[in-house]
Amino acid sequence: MFWYLHKHRRLKVITGIDIHPNCIGPGFHVPHGKVVINSSAKIGSNCRMMSDVTIGGHGSYEISGAPQIGDRVYIGTGARILGNIRIADDVVIGANAVVTKDILEPGTTWGGIPARKIADKGSAPFLRLLNKNASEY
Repeated sequence: MFWYLHKHRRLKVITGIDIHPNCIGPGFHVPHGKVVINSSAKIGSNCRMMSDVTIGGHGSYEISGAPQIGDRVYIGTGARILGNIRIADDVVIGANAVVTKDILEPGTTWGGIPARKIADKGSAPFLRLLNKNASEY
């Protein structure tokens, strides 16, 4: 156990990515940059996160909780997802958006401070870059 903790801390310093075990589903992709994810957050499968993204709570976990993010979500550069919120599947969160409320509508695009719905287009075009054989999109 000690060896894994040491390896996690070392990789966090080297890469600038702070992701705790057991909070992310399969197919997660960070192309480059720094990412910080709360240890209590849950992220679904096949999500893509750009650089300088923060996923965390507002203050203490006992009061606010951590975000629960669905499958196939694309999160743009500099986005902040804060608090005990849920994000539906196939959602795009734009660059520098600050999400503080639930996004329960799947297949939509959100941006701004605070984040608002800006389009009815989902994450398929952004995730298709990862898997060119993605027939489900």
